[in-house]
Order: sequence, then C-alpha cells, then structure tokens
Amino acid sequence: MGIDNFQNRKKTHIPKDVEQMVVGFSHEYINYALGGMFRGSFRPLNDAVASGRLRGAAGVVGCNNTNTCQDESHLYTVRELIKNDVLVVMTGCGALACAKYGLLTPEAAKYAGPGLREICETVGIPPVLHMGSCVDNTRVLTVLSQMVSEGGLGNDISDLPGAGFAPEWMSEKAISIGCYFAGSGVYTIMGGRSPIAGSKNVTEFLSAGLEQRLGGKLEFLPDPEEAVAKALKHIDKKRAALGLPEYDAKRFGQSGDAVMMQVLAKRDDEVLNVYSSKV
Repeated sequence: MGIDNFQNRKKTHIPKDVEQMVVGFSHEYINYALGGMFRGSFRPLNDAVASGRLRGAAGVVGCNNTNTCQDESHLYTVRELIKNDVLVVMTGCGALACAKYGLLTPEAAKYAGPGLREICETVGIPPVLHMGSCVDNTRVLTVLSQMVSEGGLGNDISDLPGAGFAPEWMSEKAISIGCYFAGSGVYTIMGGRSPIAGSKNVTEFLSAGLEQRLGGKLEFLPDPEEAVAKALKHIDKKRAALGLPEYDAKRFGQSGDAVMMQVLAKRDDEVLNVYSSKV
C-alpha cells in the first residue's frame, strides 16, 4: 500500500507549510552569545538565575511515541516551561517538534515569561535552544557543568534549579540516557508508561535511592501537566536551598518593547502638557 501510494505523497501527504528556526546552540556558542568574542562567559546566565529573572533551566529531549498524540507532550511541556521563565534546551525529535510550531525562533520570546523574554530580546536568542541531535544530549550536561564551574549556583549539578524531560520517549536508549542524567544529579522525568512499574524496589531506587546517593532521580509521569508541575516545584526547592530569592514573575514585569513604549508615551504626554500650558 505504501509503494502504490508513493506517487500521491507529494500531492496529499506532505504539508506545504514552512517554518523558520535557529539552530546550532552548542555550549561553546551559548558561552559566546552571552558575552561576545572577548568576554564570553556563563556568568550572565548564572546571574539571571540568581536574580530570579530566570526561574531555572530545563532540558527537553527524546523521541515521538506512537502511544501518544505526536508532538503534543513536547509542545505542552515546553510552552509551560518558557511561560514560567524556564530556559529550555532541546535535542533530537523533541526539538523538531517545537521547531514545527515556531518555538525555535527569537520571535517565540512572546510566549515566554517576562524575565526570560527580556533575556531573549536583549541577547537575540529563542527561549528554546536547539543543541543538536538525540546523540548530542551530553552537550546539555556540559552546559550544566559549566554553570556549576562558573560559581554562585552550588557545587554540583544536583544543586542547580533545573530538570530534564523525555515526554515521548520510546526506546531503551532513552532510558539509559535518562539514567545517566539522573546519575549526574538531574531530576529527570520520563513520559509514558513505566517499564519498571512491576518492581517496587527498582522504582524506589531510581527515585528516592538515587537522589539520596547522587542528588538526581528518575520518575515516570505520563501526564505532562503533572510532570511540569513537579519540575517547577523541584526548581523552586533548589532555589530555596541555594538561598536565592523566591521566583516572582512580577519582579521583571515587562519586555523591553513594552517598557520603551511606556517611556515614549510618557514623553509624548509631557510634550503635550508643556504645549497645552503655553497655549
């Protein structure tokens, strides 16, 4: 049936829509984008987290899964995270899912919370950073390692206000990568059905046991809404442990464009008042 229908594919099965995206955010380029050629540094990123302008950071990776509506979990997870001022880095199919809906462009800053939006407008980056294919997940860990090395956000990856997601994972490879991240100190959430639900001991070890030993943990949460809520709670807990100010979106209330419009409006009012008084 596939062979017989191939001649019709271009006419009926391939969407005509085209979406732009910005890619290539390796840890080296993030370092450059934040500071330029002569002063490249992760310090601006750490300072943004420390001040509360960024609530935290999250990695969203993984495949699509035929047991779920394609891209739905990725899109919900990412949209909710950036809306809550969480900078998102992505790889693989998850990144392409968001690219199809325009989230990998600087213009997508309009979907972000006020603090993240300010950063995106200032630096000229999207709120969702494409870091490569599914085998480039180590780049995410490299960014986390450099944030720790920069200082000010704890002494270990497990101290950082962050989380990892694989909302639509489907292969054993994804489980091994998830365990690697959890073992590195990241709170890692896998979507879909748990393949270890039959073993209470294994389930407890990968969550509470691993967290006690290494600071990270692995959980299976099929509901994206619950997953995002638990991740944000975890991020806030890490912020509190570091003594950082409690996240409050109102502290960084408006984007640069909105602020500039207010300044111009105020100036116009002042000019009008002066003119009116003279008349």
